[in-house]
Amino acid sequence: MTLYGERERTLRILEQDLGIQARARGNEVRLIGDESKVGMAHKVLDELYGQVREGATILARDVRAAIQTVTKEPDVALGDVFADVLSGVRGRRRIAAKNLSQRRYLDLIQAHDVVISVGPAGTGKTYLAMAMAVAALNRHDVSRVVLTRPAVEAGEKLGFLPGSMAEKVNPYLRPLYDALHDMMDFDRAQRLMERDVIEVAPLAFMRGRTLNDSFVILDEAQNTTPDQMKMFLTRLGYDSKAVITGDVTQIDLPSEQPSGLVDAVRVLDDVDGIGIMRFHDDDVVRHPLVQEIVRAYDRYGRRDARPASPAPRLHDELPPTDSDPEAPASS
Repeated sequence: MTLYGERERTLRILEQDLGIQARARGNEVRLIGDESKVGMAHKVLDELYGQVREGATILARDVRAAIQTVTKEPDVALGDVFADVLSGVRGRRRIAAKNLSQRRYLDLIQAHDVVISVGPAGTGKTYLAMAMAVAALNRHDVSRVVLTRPAVEAGEKLGFLPGSMAEKVNPYLRPLYDALHDMMDFDRAQRLMERDVIEVAPLAFMRGRTLNDSFVILDEAQNTTPDQMKMFLTRLGYDSKAVITGDVTQIDLPSEQPSGLVDAVRVLDDVDGIGIMRFHDDDVVRHPLVQEIVRAYDRYGRRDARPASPAPRLHDELPPTDSDPEAPASS
């Protein structure tokens, strides 16, 4: 029942997306249609059934993600693509890649000490990096997790806000708190933050520090300056990892100020040990309309785009690297 879904929703999606017939009687499913399409449907059902046996709830988006994956790469091992990032951790929901690009991103983080991830909203850049950080902490691969992002709007207004410095920048860090609490029990997260095992801080607080034995995530990196990006990257100490995420179509810096994220991709293109991942609009895993919104903005450009700025504003314009073999050629 869990595999089939309400009113056999899973089977209806298979029929619609693959153009086959799926007929269920009890614990037997008969698939009828083109041999290759039936093979894909069989593979999808096998993978989903494996997830059900592990206690997962199958949603419509999970079915479609599996179908899209086998359509792109029929020989792919779905079990590897959708492996649970937080396997073995109690008290949290299952977190896994939703498509091949996300799987490649996770593998890139596993294989490199520094990863730069660029792409539109909804592709899982920050969320999956957070999951990898929590997994590394639970495995004792690192002794702490540091989450940071620039508070771009804070420049002139921060001093006028009430409260301590931490209270002033808290709204800018809220998305990182939300992702963290989605991956571990709230009370445990609070205890770890009180002990500085997990630290959430604005980028300005990183200056002068050396982060050893840490998993460090810089979010919204498109809003760093080149100097801030260099400062962050040189904080990395021994036995540490850093993941930098951002969307260069959403730069909030002054028009004359280049983005540190765009600059870093260009400067660090050929540096060994650094992986660069590009997500595109077809990798969006939020509401289906989000994908269409991203595509619409890519086609027509943002209304507040600043043509005079030398920094590129579209993620497609960043130079391709060997870490992302499917990246398009430079515009």
